[in-house]
Amino acid sequence: MNAAARKAAIIGGGVIGGGWAARFLLNGWDVAVFDPDPEAARKIDAVLTRARASLPALYDRAMPPEGTLTFCTTLAEAVTGADWVQESVSERLELKHRVYDEIAAALPKGGFISSSTSGFKASDLAAKGAPVVVVHPFNPVYLLPLVEVTGAEDLRARALPVVRAIGMHPLELKVEIDAFIGNRFQEAIWREALWMLKDGIATTAEIDDAIRMGFGLRLAQMGLFETYRLAGGEAGMASYMEQFGPSLYWPWSKLTDVPELDAALVQKISDQSDAQSGHMTIAEMETLRDDNLVAILRGLRRTGSGAGGVILAHEQTLPMGGEINGLPVTLRQSVPVTWTDYNGHMNEAAYLELGTWATDGLMQLVGADAAYIASGKSFFTVDTRIRYLDEVARGEVLSVTTQVLDGAGKKMKLFHRVLKADGTLAATLETLLLHTDLTTRRACAPEPEVATRLATLAERHQDRAAEGAGGAVGQRD
Repeated sequence: MNAAARKAAIIGGGVIGGGWAARFLLNGWDVAVFDPDPEAARKIDAVLTRARASLPALYDRAMPPEGTLTFCTTLAEAVTGADWVQESVSERLELKHRVYDEIAAALPKGGFISSSTSGFKASDLAAKGAPVVVVHPFNPVYLLPLVEVTGAEDLRARALPVVRAIGMHPLELKVEIDAFIGNRFQEAIWREALWMLKDGIATTAEIDDAIRMGFGLRLAQMGLFETYRLAGGEAGMASYMEQFGPSLYWPWSKLTDVPELDAALVQKISDQSDAQSGHMTIAEMETLRDDNLVAILRGLRRTGSGAGGVILAHEQTLPMGGEINGLPVTLRQSVPVTWTDYNGHMNEAAYLELGTWATDGLMQLVGADAAYIASGKSFFTVDTRIRYLDEVARGEVLSVTTQVLDGAGKKMKLFHRVLKADGTLAATLETLLLHTDLTTRRACAPEPEVATRLATLAERHQDRAAEGAGGAVGQRD
């Protein structure tokens, strides 16, 4: 079945269910949602608005055409014909069992149920005979790639390729444990934080600063064991364990005990949390969170580290190319927050970066790809002129077409048109490059195959107008 025609049924449209709906929808799946909450459509629409502005901004290729979203009046309607069923109802075992009975009655033959549960084992969920596998995500589901997959081996095997195909990283747990791996770590930190609050050692803001200003940044790209390996210096993990292992027996932590969440402690946490971030609405905080995650994830994407490697691998499965008005599309992507300035508009440096990757796309078209560069030849930019014709904001989808103005000898002169989704011309970039020998660092003729492809494109484009090309700074056309 064509991936663009596949259907995901989302049972429960809260924070997690809405995140799943966005993740599937923006990866080209049709999505059917069932949630009796009369506010479900409004809540999911808010999630989709954030997801549309953030998830595509992680990639330098266009994501598939968005699927169709349907809100169903019955659970059976949502599940009928579904290729994937994601249950995200409240964490009450008896409720989940009731829902599974309803889902099982409408499941397609051979279908199964994926549960977003945060802590129940799959064997507990499947105790009454429903085919259930745990596929536990992290919020926001549309941005964070990790899913913990646990349950029967045959169901795990069927779930893994689906979540990979929508850009996620499945962590397969072959041994069932309560709360899985990620939540056990989060609960450990949470317990320790509660004790420090109760004992008056630190405030909510101080605890959050300790995480976000320090070890949280390290863990985002290396994890725990690689971070501690570095802490051991040149001798590595063995040295770390020798130096710091004994501290495990020191009375630093109260992780084996839990403070009583009495009214006084709950009020203390609530008051400090209000003082810390009460100046922002939840919607503002969610947008800020998404912008921060996009910036961090795009940084990791550059090096392929951690979650950045997942994005790069998924990007290779996304289609590229195509034409607009007879010109090749050399880049199509959403504008990430990292490309915007204090006015909320795309800044000058971002246009230059956009043009850089569009040039790279044209180079791949003519055969000057990564393998060609590795062989010792490439094109170097020697001049660029940019015209800014319309404002561009965060989250807008831009397509770049490239016209070859000159492809003779050592020269490659390109004219990029930056187009908004409605066809508005937002900018043009005219750039001149020289073919270069990377060993001598001197200009030289391209290899015959590259030269032929470049000349063919130049000939094909020679009779086209290129309004704005060849002008001086300040000249509009």
